[in-house]
Amino acid sequence: MTIRQIESAILELQPNEFRQVVEWLLDLDYQRWDEQLEADVENGKLDALAQEAIYDFENGFCKQI
Repeated sequence: MTIRQIESAILELQPNEFRQVVEWLLDLDYQRWDEQLEADVENGKLDALAQEAIYDFENGFCKQI
């Protein structure tokens, strides 16, 4: 199936079917985002940001919200 065929099929869905597809896509997107975040953490891609946040906290550059 091509993207155009998928788009066309989506436009033909009943409102309740469309809502189900939207919810499924959102769930899938959240799942993939979580997987990417976990991989980035494991690979140290967020270490610099974590160190910066710890430095800011320890040096009083943070304020309670």
